Amino acid sequence: MSGTKRPRVAFGTLGCPKNEVDSDRMAASLTATFDLVADIDAADAVVVNTCAFIREATEESIAVVLDVAGEWKAADPSRRLVVTGCMPSRYGDDLSDSMPEVDAFVSVSDEAGLLRVLAGLLGVEVLSAPSTATRLAPGPSAYLQISDGCHRACTFCIIPSIRGDYRSRSAPEVLAEARALVEAGARELILIGQDTSSWGRDLPGRPVLADLVRELASIEGLAWLRLMYVQPDEITPDLLDAMASSPTVCRYLDMPLQHASRDVLARMGRRGDAGDYLRLIGVIRDLLPGVTLRTTLISGFPGETREDSKRLLDFIQKARIDFVGVFPFSPEDGTVAATMADQVPSRTRVARAQRVRDAADTIGVERAAALVGTTLEVLVEGVDEEGVTVGRHRGQAPEIDGVVLLDGVHAPGSIVRALITDSLGYDLVGEVR
Repeated sequence: MSGTKRPRVAFGTLGCPKNEVDSDRMAASLTATFDLVADIDAADAVVVNTCAFIREATEESIAVVLDVAGEWKAADPSRRLVVTGCMPSRYGDDLSDSMPEVDAFVSVSDEAGLLRVLAGLLGVEVLSAPSTATRLAPGPSAYLQISDGCHRACTFCIIPSIRGDYRSRSAPEVLAEARALVEAGARELILIGQDTSSWGRDLPGRPVLADLVRELASIEGLAWLRLMYVQPDEITPDLLDAMASSPTVCRYLDMPLQHASRDVLARMGRRGDAGDYLRLIGVIRDLLPGVTLRTTLISGFPGETREDSKRLLDFIQKARIDFVGVFPFSPEDGTVAATMADQVPSRTRVARAQRVRDAADTIGVERAAALVGTTLEVLVEGVDEEGVTVGRHRGQAPEIDGVVLLDGVHAPGSIVRALITDSLGYDLVGEVR
């Protein structure tokens, strides 16, 4: 790397939107010293930001890292590979011995030091101050992380061990980043955190999420505001009022319920049951007519009986939730649930999860089809591989809820009105009016 040519760095991000935000921040911190590239073959260093929430995510992260090391790095010994994120946070020093192909591991708590790590690996002196940008310029939508860590004690979850205790970002910090993202071109902001609903619990004066939603919704130029990861026990009348009173806030709620049996939920370290959740859903739908609901469920948790599984299926039929992510229980090392008695056999966990998934998909596809004939606002995201313009309506979160396929060519970031003419599973087809 002679002359004035700056080293080039590429990022690969695995896992949830929170990891995407972390990658954005890390990338922004490098821009004064390095050039960022999308193609790893053009890069001098690759940063793989990993997920290790469950065993399958860890296995995927390991496979991606080894694939990069085996092909990309082997082609040029001067290239450098850095692994960041949840996997180093969870497994620590054990990774250095098991993955010698990796030049450096950077845990979640040390990600601010990535600039220094890369500079050392690539022999670059950091002559200029780090970039003052907190995030890179977004596309039509951007994730806005309002908290990190978790204060809950769900027995199946490793996140508190990886991310630490709950930490809210201050309102001024969140609002400043939100305005910067909107000024950079974001039309939609999506609130994320391990538990967005607990925002403010650790801040002076104990503000609440409803307060933050009202302030964010008033930002000039912001078209849509979407809430993710809202725990059911924190959905208050005040929060629903904040959502209902602003046309900017999407009538969309992502609330992880996890199960519907009181006994199973109690063993998970959670509260409630099917009756509580059905009453809550009724209140939400009364106060937010036309609301879209998303949830996640775990099937085959230790001690789950056939009756518990039937209860979950019955709940799905009654609740008629638009989007449901269903996962078989994964016994993660370091969690209480992994050592519980009455572990459900793996084959049974998978079979029960599939039954719940099938039931949820039947309902979700029916609810998508019911939108045919309506006219919806659609945020244009771009063009797919077949040249079709793709967007999302207010009831679709990025990457997980399907898309709207539009006729004609429309600029990314524009919001158009489309008559829904057909449905393809969870995807919709629309004609722009």
